[in-house]
Amino acid sequence: MRHGDEDYLMRQVGPYNDNPGMSSSNPDLNRYFDDPTRSTNSQAGNHVPSPFPHSSSNLNNMPSDPADYQNLEGSAPPSNSWLERSQTSSGKRSKWIVIGSFLTLAVLVVVGVTVGVILGKKHSSSSSSSTSGAPAGTNSNDPSNFQKNPALVQSFYGLAYTPLGSQLPDCGNSLTEVIEDIQLMSQLTTRIRLYGADCNQSSLVLAAIQEAKVNVSVFLGNYPDATDNGTAYERQKGEIQTALQTYGADNVLGITVGNEFILDYITQAGQTDPNGSAGNEAAAMLIPWINDTRSMLSEMGLNLPVGTADAGSYFNNEVLAVVDYGMANVHPWFANVSIDDAAAWTAEYFQTTNVDLANSLPNKPKMSIAETGWPTNTSTFNYDPNDGPSVASVGNLQIFIDTFVCQANANGTEYFFFEFSDEPWKAVDYGGVEGYWGLFDSNKNFKNLTIPTCSA
Repeated sequence: MRHGDEDYLMRQVGPYNDNPGMSSSNPDLNRYFDDPTRSTNSQAGNHVPSPFPHSSSNLNNMPSDPADYQNLEGSAPPSNSWLERSQTSSGKRSKWIVIGSFLTLAVLVVVGVTVGVILGKKHSSSSSSSTSGAPAGTNSNDPSNFQKNPALVQSFYGLAYTPLGSQLPDCGNSLTEVIEDIQLMSQLTTRIRLYGADCNQSSLVLAAIQEAKVNVSVFLGNYPDATDNGTAYERQKGEIQTALQTYGADNVLGITVGNEFILDYITQAGQTDPNGSAGNEAAAMLIPWINDTRSMLSEMGLNLPVGTADAGSYFNNEVLAVVDYGMANVHPWFANVSIDDAAAWTAEYFQTTNVDLANSLPNKPKMSIAETGWPTNTSTFNYDPNDGPSVASVGNLQIFIDTFVCQANANGTEYFFFEFSDEPWKAVDYGGVEGYWGLFDSNKNFKNLTIPTCSA
């Protein structure tokens, strides 16, 4: 997503970057979690520990040792038979008291241990689910065995996705977390798209898909930087190549080279025309990387499509002429469109600005919507009270889902809904609505949404 599209972004907002490889200049996330405007309108997940009390048995209150009961018979005169009978009766009673005490204690110990084991298992299960976003009932030893969430419906054509913790230099992502993401997304779609390859994203996602054994395929991404003489491109190319060599290409739909590359470049140059001098300079850098990616795939014996992604009205014609597909970011929110008109505007804009352009070129690249959606909240940092005619809210996201998803599916529009989950680092770095576009919050709690039933 980008704030600089002058055609459909009706105003210019501060620089924004979706680059999953860029490090946060302010890693302090306190402002995100302490934000008083942050929505709490989400379904509770199994993420808060629910500790059970642990029973413990006190084994110190033991009854007296039987040896403490002395036999008085030896000191009594033989003629005192009443004393013998009395002492014998007393000894028998004492003996039964001791035996009864031991039996009672044994029963209590067995009961205590049994209760402790049961509660311990419950606590272990609760603790495990509370520290993880995995769907309830997931078997950690078999990621393909996970409980489905009845609130999730596989109605989306695709989802935009970046694993949390995929920003250099920290790289805090993990296979466990990505598996949990894939388990959840597989209940909403069969397609996802990545933006970049840093922090081992490509391998983690392909490994997670195979571990979870779900029907999900992915567009891998390479997010080059125009200012580093190809360093970022080469680094991510190596990551993608390693992932393909390790996990194969059965679950790979294509490789997207560049995300809003033209927009970034011409904005820095103070221009707005993607086919102007700055746009053509950017194309002269991007096109060789696209061709190099295609050559890499050919050398590997793979025939995968190669494309690019950019803001809706920032496609350079020379770039589109060499790709197999283009992905356009189309955001009604940034165009100041009301929520009631958002779905219709998105469809019309995409058709007239992107599909018609692609069909006018000799290669007719396949076009899809790379990002579209609606934010659910805004932070106080960089907050704009005049941010469009409709507010950022879960309720308005529900309206956009209701009016866009099934209609786009019926029209055959290929789109990647933005996005899987909220991203706290964007709320910190960019503020405003940037961190709040997810169907899930950053703890993988599904927001209070109803997904319509319609196949993509």
